Formats: sequence, structure tokens, C-alpha cells
Amino acid sequence: MALTCLCESVNGSDQDYVFCNITTFNFTGNESGRCHLQTMDEVLLRLLGPRRSYFFLPVTLTYILIFITGVLGNLLTCTVITKDRKMRTPTNLYLFSLAISDLLVLLFGMPLEIYELWQNYPFPFGESICCFKIFLFEMVCFASVLNVTVLSIERYIAVIHPLKTRYAITNKHAQRVIASVWVLSLICAIPNTSLHGLQYQYLPERVLESATCNLLKPKWMYNLVIQVTTVLFYFVPMMMISVLYLMIGLTLASGQKQRKDKLDKNHDSWKIHLDSRRRRQVTKMHFVVVLVFAICWAPFHIDRLLWSFITSWTDHMHNIFEYVHIISGVLFYLSSAVNPIIYNLLSSRFRERFQALMWSRLPSGSSRNDSTPFYIIPKDPPTDLQCPG
Repeated sequence: MALTCLCESVNGSDQDYVFCNITTFNFTGNESGRCHLQTMDEVLLRLLGPRRSYFFLPVTLTYILIFITGVLGNLLTCTVITKDRKMRTPTNLYLFSLAISDLLVLLFGMPLEIYELWQNYPFPFGESICCFKIFLFEMVCFASVLNVTVLSIERYIAVIHPLKTRYAITNKHAQRVIASVWVLSLICAIPNTSLHGLQYQYLPERVLESATCNLLKPKWMYNLVIQVTTVLFYFVPMMMISVLYLMIGLTLASGQKQRKDKLDKNHDSWKIHLDSRRRRQVTKMHFVVVLVFAICWAPFHIDRLLWSFITSWTDHMHNIFEYVHIISGVLFYLSSAVNPIIYNLLSSRFRERFQALMWSRLPSGSSRNDSTPFYIIPKDPPTDLQCPG
């Protein structure tokens, strides 16, 4: 009968594992050491920890709620934009691209994440699925932040340089930018993916039950990739987006007084007011999307930076990191589900289209030039129009 022997040195600082036969066991490798017979499950528990996460039940229930909300919401968003031509604006195309990345991570990433919470090892899906999981998370990470960045740039141009919007921000231009975003994200996801694969424990032979999807290459390579991509695909974009929205806010604030002065002099003052209100609403919605994105993704990047910077781990640090990892995972997936809720709360046009689609009354529309992205300007001025406070 083959069992595994756990052997410790005299000072108890070193451990080694050898196979022995329980009927003829006579360990001679280190006479001064101590050997303890253990089953394979006990050895793997000591090496890899428990197979099932202690947080499996609460986290899984949270993930299921996020999954249902996120999949339904993002499907509604994609359907509304594709089915109604009036919603196919450059701005909404970026939101469509963001919804696609959210659907990818919810449909393909979350089930694997839940499985690993339930059974951390062995990883039964093979090397290809392991690499696909890493590749998917990396690609979605980059695509999401790039989509949010180009969306903010588009909003900046629309507010600061509105005359350029007609010819600089078009559907064809948005489609080219989105294609570039996904190609760049795909390329940038390759380095970290190439560092991972199936890792086995050797006792001294390979133990199939110990397979985990893990880092295979030297740690310094992983550290370099994570630190560079975190700076380039989180901190730099967030700083740039912060500057853009600061300039947008200052422009809207300074322009509000000028618009008030024109309301009494211009016979089309109601159109000026509606255009101003629409622009502020769209900008506010985009700002909230960016803010929620930044908050939800911050723990994810903190988690990766902790893992890359810390070289010597203690039990206390491991416990803290486990909580950070759980929180970052929940917020990571929450960011993929919350955007449709924001659209519904802050955009009257999206809210109307969502309700119409759920009741199967979504109008087909004729062309993107028939209306503005979020408001339909009426032909006659409203009688109860008031200036903004």
C-alpha cells in the first residue's frame, strides 16, 4: 500500500515528501529526521490548503445575483442599441462594446471562478481552459478600461468642441476605434497568459490530483507584467479621465450663465435649454459610469499589486490577502452588472427603451439623425419650461 511520508528535519524547518510502502517501510534518507505517514489528501491539504473556500456559500450566492442582474441588463442594453436605429449613436456604440466585455466575463469567467471556489484543485478542464481563463480576464480588463477612456474622450469633444462632433464623432469612426480597442486588448493579454498553465505537485512523481491553474514562469516576469499593465491600463487612464471630466465640469459650469442670458433674447430659447439639459444628463451618466468603474476596479488592481510586490508572506498577511481577494472579485463582477442599472436610472431614453423592450413595444426607428442620443426635441416649445436653477 503506497502512502506518502512527511519528513521533517531535526529543527522542523525543512520538509520533504517521499513515497514508501507501508508494509516494508524503513526510511533511511535522514536518520535524524521525523517521518509521519499521511494520506495524499492530507499532504495536498498541507501543501495547497483546503479544496473548498471558506467563503464559498456567501460568495456564490452573491455571484449568482450579480450574474442574473448583469446578464439580463447587458443583454437588454445590447438589444436596445442594435434593434433601435435611433440608439445607434457613437456614444452608445462605446456602451455596446462595454456591455459585450461585461457579458464575456459574466458568461465565461464567473462560472470558472465559482467552480474554483467550490474546488480549488484539481483543475479538471485542461491547459487550454486554464490559459483561456487568464486570457479572458486580461483582455476584458484592458478592453473595459480602454472603452471607458475613449467614451470619456468622446464626451470631452462633444462638450468642449461641439462643432467638431458632427464630422469627428461618427458611427464609422466609433466602430474603427472599438475594433482597435479590442485588437490592442487581445495583444496586451498575451504576455500574462503565456506565464500561466497547469501546475502539479511532485511527490516525487507528478500528482494529478494537485493540478492548479497557476503561474509557471519566474515570479519576476509576472511582477513586471502586472506592474506595467496596472500603470498603463488603470492609473494613467484614470488620471487622464479625471482631467477630462474636470475640464468638462468647468466648461458646463461657465457656460450655464451664458445660456441663461440667451434664454430671454433668443426665440428658440427652449431648444437651447433642452440641448443643455440633455448634454448635462449624458455627461452626468457617463461620469457616474466612470466613477463606479474606478471604484470597482481599484481592489482588483490592489490585489494584483499585493501579490506582485510582497515576497515574504506570513499567516496574517495571507488572511488579509484572502479578504482583499474576495472583495476584489465581488466588485470586479459587480462592475459588469451595474452599468445597465445606471443607464436606467440616469437616462430617460434608455429607461424608455428598456421598458418598451420588456413589453415588446420597441420602435424600429429610421436613422440615427432622427434624434439626439437621449432626448427627442419636440417640434413645439413646452409651455411649462423653466430655467435651471
